[in-house]
Amino acid sequence: MAMETEALTIGLDLTGMAPEDLAALRKAVRSLEHPGLAARLTNMVGKPVELIGNALPASASQVIATATSKGLEAALKVALRTMQRTPHAGSQLLHKALATASGAAGGAFGLATLPIELPVSTIIMLRSIADIARSEGEDLSEPEAALSCVQVFALGGRAGSADASQSGYFTVRGMLAKSVTEAARFIAERGLIEEGAPVLVRFITLVASRFGVLVTQKVAAQALPVIGALGGAAVNYAFTKHFQEVARGHFTVRRLERVYGKSLVRTEYERLAQDH
Repeated sequence: MAMETEALTIGLDLTGMAPEDLAALRKAVRSLEHPGLAARLTNMVGKPVELIGNALPASASQVIATATSKGLEAALKVALRTMQRTPHAGSQLLHKALATASGAAGGAFGLATLPIELPVSTIIMLRSIADIARSEGEDLSEPEAALSCVQVFALGGRAGSADASQSGYFTVRGMLAKSVTEAARFIAERGLIEEGAPVLVRFITLVASRFGVLVTQKVAAQALPVIGALGGAAVNYAFTKHFQEVARGHFTVRRLERVYGKSLVRTEYERLAQDH
């Protein structure tokens, strides 16, 4: 009883976290464990997201895979250049508007424009993610923090219900942890970026394997005859908003880990995830 009274007196609940931090963690759980892109696309095109992929030709998978890798490579370059620049505040609304414009081109001209459109929209989203990271206290001059911005693209979706056990936030983060650490160490030791360095290629490949799932859904939705340019812009807006929400959740968790330690935050995260 004395412990409960003391916790209440200093503004903590019985988990040891301040109420506002626990509320932030609860919101992060919703964003990270129940990402909304599938629902948004389903509402937009009027059919379940699982069926959207049927709109794509069989040859599309290689185009998507190549564009996804190029998009992430471009995002990685931006993230690492960001390490060397003075932090600045951006506009989330501006980032959405720019991504929407690039999506309009994708919707109007289809799969043929993906190798151009996706790297552009991925860079725009990366800049938005970096702004969110800064607002949650990240020091983007640190390689690990910069790489964590790119890591967001792997955290933003589910590969499917059959794969749910390997899709949870901490599971995916754990799968990427070694690659992030190795890449961050490589960058810190070299002090420069070597394109094509195996350690960076492995990192991009891991992220691309998950990011590509959502890119496929996005492209398929834009390819439907009812979508066109305006619908393509709407799909990209939803795509960008989705990753902004995932980034906010991810960097909220990291901020709370710096305050309370990784063990306590994960325990509370998993407890809250069960409630959802």
